[in-house]
Amino acid sequence: MDLQDQLKNLFPEHTPSEEPIKEEKNAIWMQDDPIICKYEKRKGKPITILEGYTGADADFKELAKELKKKLSVGGSFKEDKIIIQGDYRDKIMTLLQEKGFKVKRVGG
Repeated sequence: MDLQDQLKNLFPEHTPSEEPIKEEKNAIWMQDDPIICKYEKRKGKPITILEGYTGADADFKELAKELKKKLSVGGSFKEDKIIIQGDYRDKIMTLLQEKGFKVKRVGG
């Protein structure tokens, strides 16, 4: 006896309704081209730059916010680039790959 049969025995008057499956609210558009992840030093301080996203700016801003929150670091979104304070290339690349993005590492 499976779960559906048990539920029918407990609630004989209930008829299950077919509801459409809702998509995730924060679904970010996936692209075919890789996101470029590079490292620079500005004013002697290390930063990680992500660029090459071809989707909507709102999606890229949401991605920036999520990355900053998961890494607990500061950063910004300027000129279609995400700028993260510090050298977090490896962590960012694994986070993006878990989300399904293709990531390309540029520089040292």
